[in-house]
Amino acid sequence: MCRVFYLDEFINYAKRSITAMYRWCSCEFSRSQHQYSYPRHSDMRGLMNYGLSCCVNALLQSFSATWELTDLLHRWKPVGGQGDSRNVPLQLKRVLEAMQRDQPQLPHQEFLHCLDRNYIRCNIQHDADEVFHCILNFVQQQMDDKALALDIQKLYQIPVEMYLQCLECKCIQSWPSYLISLPLHLREGCNSLEVCMKSFFELQELNGSDCCFCVQCETKMPSKQGFKILSLPPVLCVNFKRFRNIHGRTQKLDCKVTFPETFDFLEILKEEAFSKDFVKNDSKYILYAVIVHFGSAMFGHYTAYVRHKRDSWYYADDTHVKQATWEEVQETYGNYGDTAYMLLYRRRTKEEEEQPQCSG
Repeated sequence: MCRVFYLDEFINYAKRSITAMYRWCSCEFSRSQHQYSYPRHSDMRGLMNYGLSCCVNALLQSFSATWELTDLLHRWKPVGGQGDSRNVPLQLKRVLEAMQRDQPQLPHQEFLHCLDRNYIRCNIQHDADEVFHCILNFVQQQMDDKALALDIQKLYQIPVEMYLQCLECKCIQSWPSYLISLPLHLREGCNSLEVCMKSFFELQELNGSDCCFCVQCETKMPSKQGFKILSLPPVLCVNFKRFRNIHGRTQKLDCKVTFPETFDFLEILKEEAFSKDFVKNDSKYILYAVIVHFGSAMFGHYTAYVRHKRDSWYYADDTHVKQATWEEVQETYGNYGDTAYMLLYRRRTKEEEEQPQCSG
């Protein structure tokens, strides 16, 4: 039985790798035949795959659909040269503005070279969540307008209260912090966004070697720790932790994870998940981008489903762009093939809630 299990695992791995390689080869062929072709579909621009750049391509599509980010970058007036070739936010500003226009060429390759100069190397397979965080970090470090840089960070920032309670004396320690995304762990079998979020905000008991220092007991004691939400961000990024190190090998979890097109934080989480200082603002969110991973942990391909404002859904696979439906987005729930890896939700305004829902 053990030998059959490993054979099945190898066959599935080979199938995913061959399909992912086929997609990459198709992109390379397209690049060689249409060097300056950037197809446009509504607000979507196809992006050439310059050797394993599908990860950055998918992220750029999601950034382009984040109008809150593009508006802030458009307001930025860089002083001087700003070290153009190494300045990530400057190159990001240029490529996102170009994606909104009908010019035949995009400074997309310049953005890739800029990332390479900042040690996000070209021609190497990257993790989309890691690159996403790196780009936002470069924005904070390299923008000369620090007020605007802070506004960009606040788009994604989830202010939280770190909470630690000693199980012996009941002493509570808390301090403010923040998250840029929600890293949600998955279990084998079927998952849902709602269940994963509840699990993330549950208090965890720390015992044995994980005990924390209690200032009142003056020694390490068993404790409960967790996060409590202080306020909610305009843009919520969710990352499904699909990659794990198992016995020294990185493996991908293709398990199913369902997620809604809209949700309300206050309906999902218990009152205990919110700090007593929680700022009650709009708590309803609508999905507008899904970063999709196909293949195995060692050889994969990224694509994206995005929706610009209240437009229909579109699918972007490097240069290939087409209109899509919510039913197609739901096919990324998992089990096999394309699997949702990152979700981007934006907070819904009261005006949006009064308008009819668009799921085209």
